[in-house]
This record gives sequence, C-alpha cells and structure tokens, in this order.
Amino acid sequence: MFHRLPRLLARCNTSNIAARFARNPNNLAWSSTDATMAKVDTTGRLAELRKLMAEKDVQVYIIPSEDSHSSEYIAACDARRAYISGFTGSAGCAVVTQDKAALATDGRYFSQAAAELDDNWTLLKQGLQDVPTWQDWSADESAGGKTVAVDPTLLPIAAVSKLAEKIEKKGGKQLLPLDVNLVDAVWAKDRPAQPSQPVTVLSDEFAGKSVSAKIADLRHELDKKSSPGFVVSMLDEVAWLLNLRGSDIPHNPVFFSYAIVTAEVATLYVDESKLDDACRSHLKANNVEIKAYADIFGDCEKLCTDVKQKAEADGGSLSTTGSFLISNKASWALKLALGGDDAVEDIRSPIGDAKAIKNETEIAGMRACHVRDGAALIEYFAWLEEQLIAKKAHLDEVDGADKLQEIREKQKHFVGLSFRTISSTGANAAVIHYSPKKESCAVIDPEAIYLCDSGGQYIDGTTDTTRTLHFGEPTDMEREAYTLVLKGHIALDRAIFPKGTTGFALDSMARQHLWMYGLDYRHGTGHGVGSYLNVHEGPIGIGTRVQYTEVALSAGNVISNEPGYYEDGKFGIRIENIIIVKETKTKHTFGDKPYLGFEHVTMVPYCRNLIDTKLLTEPEKEWLNSYHAEVLEKTRGFFEGDKVTMAWLERETQPFT
Repeated sequence: MFHRLPRLLARCNTSNIAARFARNPNNLAWSSTDATMAKVDTTGRLAELRKLMAEKDVQVYIIPSEDSHSSEYIAACDARRAYISGFTGSAGCAVVTQDKAALATDGRYFSQAAAELDDNWTLLKQGLQDVPTWQDWSADESAGGKTVAVDPTLLPIAAVSKLAEKIEKKGGKQLLPLDVNLVDAVWAKDRPAQPSQPVTVLSDEFAGKSVSAKIADLRHELDKKSSPGFVVSMLDEVAWLLNLRGSDIPHNPVFFSYAIVTAEVATLYVDESKLDDACRSHLKANNVEIKAYADIFGDCEKLCTDVKQKAEADGGSLSTTGSFLISNKASWALKLALGGDDAVEDIRSPIGDAKAIKNETEIAGMRACHVRDGAALIEYFAWLEEQLIAKKAHLDEVDGADKLQEIREKQKHFVGLSFRTISSTGANAAVIHYSPKKESCAVIDPEAIYLCDSGGQYIDGTTDTTRTLHFGEPTDMEREAYTLVLKGHIALDRAIFPKGTTGFALDSMARQHLWMYGLDYRHGTGHGVGSYLNVHEGPIGIGTRVQYTEVALSAGNVISNEPGYYEDGKFGIRIENIIIVKETKTKHTFGDKPYLGFEHVTMVPYCRNLIDTKLLTEPEKEWLNSYHAEVLEKTRGFFEGDKVTMAWLERETQPFT
C-alpha cells in the first residue's frame, strides 16, 4: 500500500498558496477557534462521509485532530475533525459509524463542545467516570467483525497497537490504514490549500547553539543505540534542530517539513519555494541537504530497503542490525514506510528532550522577553480599567484583545501572538479555551470577572500569561476562589524538590488549597513552553496525565504555573506565570541528589481587588510583596510619561500588610 504514500502528501497542495495567508505577516488570519460557540449542521457532511465509508467497506472511521506531524495546533487545511463535527477546539477525536457519531474531548472543552456540536453527535467527556475513551468507543462499535479505518498519516504510532488490540478483543475485523482521507474527499470543494510561508534563519545569537552542534549531539545518540538514522517528524523539532523558523501554522513559528539524520547525511524535506538564499546558505554551511517535502515516504522506503540489503550482505537480518529510530509521536504511515515493527524502534524523541532543556542564551531571552511582555500587559490592564471605569466606555472582548495586540506590537523583537488571545468576561471566562468572535462576543462588564490569557512570539522567546481581574465589587465566592487559586500558584512557585521529581508528583501542590474547600479544575497545571517555538511543548508538564510520570523535570525546563477554578455559566479564574526550573541550594542534600526549584519570569501584578488577605499566610504575603516589588522595579522604566499606567502599576504593587 505505501508505494502510494506520495498521494497522501498531495492532499495539501504545497504549490498552491492560499492568497489569504499572504495578507498577514504574522499569519494570524485563521485559527481553529474562529467559529467558537456556533453550531454547524453536519447532517450533509456525515451523509457524504458514510457513503464513502460504505464504498470502502468501512464501518467505523476515526478522524483525529492532529495533522501529519502530530501538531496540536494546525493549519486550516488540516482541520478535518472540526470540519466534520463542527467542534473547533484544539483537542479531541471524532469517530463515525453508519448510524452514530461521537466526539471525545477533555475538560478544557466540555462547555465549548456542548455548545458547538449539533444533534448528530454524542459528546464523550474524557476523564469523567463511566465515560468511554474514543478508543474504547471505537472498539465497541467494531464488534461483530466490523472494520475500523483511519488515515495512517494522522494516527501517531503510540496509539496504533493499543487501539488494534482493543478492536481485536471486541471482535472487530481489523484496524485498516486507508491511503485516502475520506473527510478530504467530502471537503474537496472548499478545503483550504496548505500554506507556504517563507522560512527564516534564527541566528546563533538567539538560538544559543549551532545546527552543527545539535546534529552532532543527535548522531551521538544514534551511535549509542547503534542506529543508522533518525526520522524527525515533529515540526517544532525540525525548526529547533536546524535553527529555522516559519509561519505555516497560526501562532506557531514552524513550517511543514521532515528531516532525516544518519551518520553521514542530514536532509531537510521541505517545499523549496519557502527557502531564500539566506536559508540555503545556512543549510549548506551546516551540511544539510534539501529535498522535496513529498519525497519523505519514498526515501523512507528506500532507507528500509538499503538497511535490509546491508544486513543481508553482512549475513544478518534487520533484527540483528540497528533499527531506524522514530518518535513515538510520528505517524503510523512513516513507521510502515520504514518497514514496520521489525525495522523501526519508536522512542521518546531525543530532540524533544534536548529542546526542552533551554541553554543559557534561551533562558536569558525568556527573562528579557517576559519583562517586555509584562510591560505590555500592564499597559493594557491600566488602559482597560480607565476605559471601563473612568470613561464608561463600551468595549467588547475582541476590542480588548485587539488593543492588547496593538500594545504588544510595539515591543522589541515581537513577531506575533503565541496563541489567539482569550479575552473573556463573566460567564465566558468559565470556558477554559474561550476565543471571542466579533459578531458574537460579549461586552466587557466591569462588574464581572475578566480573564485574559495571552502570549507573544518574540525572536528571543515565547510568552504565555494569564491574569484574572475584577474592576468592580467581587462576590465573596469570587474572592475566595481567586485567593485559593493564588495560594496554589504560590505554593508551586516556592516548591523545592529533588532531581528526578516529575510534574505528576508536583501537581497536587497547586490544587491542595482548592481541594480543602472541595474545589478543583479540569486541566493540567503546567505545560512546557518553547523558545520562539510552540507555546505548548513536550515532553514535560505538570498535571495528572500519564505522560507526566515519565519525564522528570530538569534544570533549564521552561514551564507554566496555571491553576484555576471555573463555575459554568458564572465566572472563571486562572492565574498563570512562566517559570524556569533551576538548581537550588539546600541545607542538606539527602541521597547526594541536587535539589531543584523555580524561577518565575512573568512580570505582571496579581489583582488586589480579588485577594482575600484573611486567607493568606504571612509567608504568602511576603512572597507577594517580593514579587510585586520585582515587577515594579523591572517594568516601571517602560512607562515614563505614562501617568495612567504608572499610577495603576504603583497601586497594584503596593505591599500587603
């Protein structure tokens, strides 16, 4: 089947550039949440899909959220799950049978999915008791010898074997890799083309490490495993490895590409029209060859053949020679092209591990860009309060987001947003990944909670900050909830822990005070953050997901600290800083292990109006006073001559007694 894999890549025509992507240098024209909270009638789409399923003798069809690179955030042409279901959140999976359709998503999107899905769909709330996973639901529907099918370019390796086992156990016929995507066939008339934005070089001044050094490190890993090569499939890993950046996906400075690194050759697979002379010179200087994006599957098949022939010539077999390495997030299609289980070892990517530990240059950049970004947020919050309270202005959520972007754009090294701004008032703040749309968003109510989660992409780093404010008189419950969230936020920031500790182990520190009141939140406490790369970056994180038990936190990791609390239909609270893992001196060193702690780099005051000081301990007040003094010192220089912002900043950073 996989001699036909180039056809899979041709679905997004890399030579056909959509004109609308050219109108915005920051590639902010489209987001998977543009249609948030609006229902789409999916009846016709599902009917067409089911007709194609019947023609292929497929009874259960899986539509993942991700693209061929397992990207969390995707380009418009890859929004297949959103197209077929109407649900526009970034996480989830759709499964369609001849008479049913199910959409599975996590707690961040329960409210949004309920609002967007029409009556054709059943919502599977993942993580709730007695609710099946999409894998279990698919397997259940396969009973009686039915075939479950999927586009193998969209299903990561890690999901394949477990899903196939579940299907077999339930009496299903098989998990079938189709060489055509059935949703694409339904969507053919108006499906956007794959974007083809220019690629740029990130100089060593900002990257902190050369391409040659990064490739040498990867080859050292290959040598340790006696492997002939590694296939790089994650877009941010290609960008990081080769010190290149792009804008093919909104808010994510990446570009559609693959790479293969062997002991002798490093090859970038990309649409060459994206590369200017500077990029070509950069790659040539680092001995990186360039090949067409669509050549990746054919070259993988050839590599498999070459390794097999070499093994036979040496009198051995694939089982006695080193296997090709591939990330466990790579697609099933790539693994099959490389020869399948006998020829490939799927592992946690060594590039992902290396990328997550920032070098000194990247850490310095994170510190610097968060001061500038903090100054932008301070100016915005001061402006917003003056508009709402002093000037009695009527501003909607999009007006606020637009003003914040306007202020951010003035900052040094600004490139674009790191995600679409969550500007939410009142009940909308309870929608965890809410994204306002001009024709349907709410007017900001000064007598209600206002939650702003936003970030920027800067050449020297990536930011992500959430602050929750109230410009009027909060309720007792709002103050209580905010203060409990803040206490957990402070507890995590102050944590000290031995090397080898995972984010799974630290998660309860942020939830402990909420738990004492019978409260909680349905999202992780922290995610890794890229350095002028994706705002959500693996493999580390803080939360209850199984993967957070697998990778310990290390000095140099950059991660978010963002506990929250949400009451559907009423209000939402989240407080988020970016923190850097660092070595910490302790009086003792039990087990001769280094101890680690956190350095916060976000520089934005907390909302005094929402803090119930009676719930704070003296050490927590001392922490707040120290933090606010640091914010004042580092940002006040941005506001010379700006009396409104300076007055707001000085008021919000006054010490607590």
